[in-house]
Amino acid sequence: MFFLRKTKQQEQLPISMSGVRMGERALQIGIDDPSLTGALAAKVGLSGHAAVAVGDDAAAASARKAAEKAGVLVDLHVAPLHALPFADDSFDVIVMHSKSGWLTSLDDASRQPILREAHRVLRGGGRLIAIEGPTGSAAEALPGAGFKATRVLAERDGYRFTEGLKARI
Repeated sequence: MFFLRKTKQQEQLPISMSGVRMGERALQIGIDDPSLTGALAAKVGLSGHAAVAVGDDAAAASARKAAEKAGVLVDLHVAPLHALPFADDSFDVIVMHSKSGWLTSLDDASRQPILREAHRVLRGGGRLIAIEGPTGSAAEALPGAGFKATRVLAERDGYRFTEGLKARI
């Protein structure tokens, strides 16, 4: 006997590739697609912690609106991305969404302090996922900020997904 059941709507590719799970402490740095903010916060659920760091008030308003639309709680911070307002080892996973190329457009002298700050607030054994356009350069930049085992996970639908790990100490 066969049963038909409804399946939930397919998850956005950036959400599934981020690997964010229920109960994790997740930080999104920068915001290209506001819907990603709400979807990531929904993935960590009430048992986790979702935070967003953006560099200006316009991005903060966009993130706040997306979180409200998704009905999720997000800890939102407007701060320079090279000086994040979080303690060391605060997050299990960091997602940097840069499909528009904001990360790639920075010269190395501007990009490295942002990546070093991401490394600082990531716990040992944690991972950073860079979601970029097809010409993204995170795979080359992450080792310079202290990330290990950096690799491009996939290139699909105009996205490049790159992962970097923080070594356990």
